[in-house]
Amino acid sequence: MAERLPLPTLLSHGFVAFTIECDNEFEHQFPHRTTKGPATGGPWLVSMAMWFNCMRHLGEEPIAAGELERRARAPTNLAGMQRWQYIDVEPAPDDARPKPPRRDMLVSRTRRGRQAQQVWAPLCDMVEQRWRERSGARAVASLRAALAAVVAHLEPGLPDCMAILGYGLRSTPPTPGNGVAADAALPLSALLARPLLSFALEFERESALSLAVGSDVLRILDEQPVLMRDLPRLSGVSKESISMAMGVLEKGKLAVVKHNPGGTPGKAARLTHRGQQAQIAYHQRVRAIEDRWQSAFRGDVIAMLRASLEPLVGEPGDGSTEHLFCVEW
Repeated sequence: MAERLPLPTLLSHGFVAFTIECDNEFEHQFPHRTTKGPATGGPWLVSMAMWFNCMRHLGEEPIAAGELERRARAPTNLAGMQRWQYIDVEPAPDDARPKPPRRDMLVSRTRRGRQAQQVWAPLCDMVEQRWRERSGARAVASLRAALAAVVAHLEPGLPDCMAILGYGLRSTPPTPGNGVAADAALPLSALLARPLLSFALEFERESALSLAVGSDVLRILDEQPVLMRDLPRLSGVSKESISMAMGVLEKGKLAVVKHNPGGTPGKAARLTHRGQQAQIAYHQRVRAIEDRWQSAFRGDVIAMLRASLEPLVGEPGDGSTEHLFCVEW
């Protein structure tokens, strides 16, 4: 029997599926442009992450960038959002300094940014309703209740999204802030994100490698060469993410990348002996944190969370298409 999926994997499946479905709907409704296909004259297409860590917190009046980060409890990509035509970033009219610090710059919505807010605002409720219709109101209600019970044990200042990863693909701790929504009012995506981010932060306090590097790449490598072109399919993440993670592993002498054995085109990656030890430590640490949460949290909240997630995610490697998190578009 296949080993059960780790708790962060279950949470990640749910969070990523919810995000993809919201992103797809935003792409469907909002005029935008990308590198592929004809331009529509709209701003650059961005993900739901930019709603939670930026646009959700902007109103009629400009606010300081530092205040925006405090409200979101997470940093955002101000330069990107300005370049992509969602916001304007300017010094305060009464600020005479030649180069005010970033946190004192005023952030305001553009016309297109206001239009994007109107599309983003109802998406979480819309997608959650779709999940109820696909898998039943009882299954989603159980998932919500289990997630809320776990969130009640976590730091209250966690953001409602996965924070932008920093150097080494490490998770960014929350920015101190206030205005934390009551657990019952949180969007389902936030209820999924907070435990996942909390797990990642706890993992990374004890590990030189990030949870992202361990889960996405270290986990799927072996002492035998694995074709680099196969890694996105095996990991479920983009080739750009693979490239960044491989840079971390190579720098730490945990993996090596060489031309494919036998002279076939392309390259292959394999773990070094040190990498094999890191892989074992990764699995042990993930299990230890889940066990720690099971012991520390009141009642059977982790068991309840597993019981609500596992039927929706499915068994490891079962290939089923009948689960809530198999998003079609």
